[in-house]
Amino acid sequence: MACYFGVFALLLALETHFVFNPTPAAVYWTPPPDDRFQDVTLSSSAGDRIHGWWLPREGATTSVFYCHGNAGNLSHLGNSLLYWSEELNASVLIFDYPGYGRSAGTPTEEGCYAAADVMWDYLIGERHADPRRTVLVGISLGGAMATDLASRQPHRALVLLKAFASIPDMAQAMYPWLPARYFVRSRFDNLSKITRCPGPTFILHNRHDTLVPFRHAELLFAAAHEPKQLYSDDEGDHETDLPDDFFAQLRDFLASHPAAAD
Repeated sequence: MACYFGVFALLLALETHFVFNPTPAAVYWTPPPDDRFQDVTLSSSAGDRIHGWWLPREGATTSVFYCHGNAGNLSHLGNSLLYWSEELNASVLIFDYPGYGRSAGTPTEEGCYAAADVMWDYLIGERHADPRRTVLVGISLGGAMATDLASRQPHRALVLLKAFASIPDMAQAMYPWLPARYFVRSRFDNLSKITRCPGPTFILHNRHDTLVPFRHAELLFAAAHEPKQLYSDDEGDHETDLPDDFFAQLRDFLASHPAAAD
């Protein structure tokens, strides 16, 4: 019994390390793949200096607000952003959470939400992006920031890739022999927030994901409002690249549910 509680206490003490896995720029950083990328640095309401990249596209018909996953930093994703820009004919804004890349501070749930808020305000206010033509994209941990924004802000669509239902649900899935869900402090409660997102919502998840169980996607999909689509990928795992037909599927979904102003 003492061993049980000892392990439990250790997991609580290390919770932040399980939830966040930042790579500061001093540890790893790679420059953007071409000179169209522009640096953006802003102060969030939490007092952190948040860094992002703005990738404009001439003649873009939409914008993508990209919330990346847990590991690394945005500099790992330059080539991926080029694909998003080309495939959706979009300008793209990505940002790092506190402690990631060139963003200052220590990552916390509230700090991550504040980082998303200040970058969203920049996209809409400074870049004059139309929110109803802006696709919110959240990958893994980034699904929490995308869903939180989608529950409060007008948007074109919410796209969740390999996202979890909540941190308590993740904790319980990772440690089923502990009452972990009742003791974690971080919430990132996508499941409750997605009920306040008006849609459209597109969810992709690997059926054999060994980090975020496929059940999380099923829960999110069931709670989301119509119109919605769940793309279950039978190949690969959590870190696997997007399926070859992903963008075709997403474009078809968006075309089937045009923006309100169309």
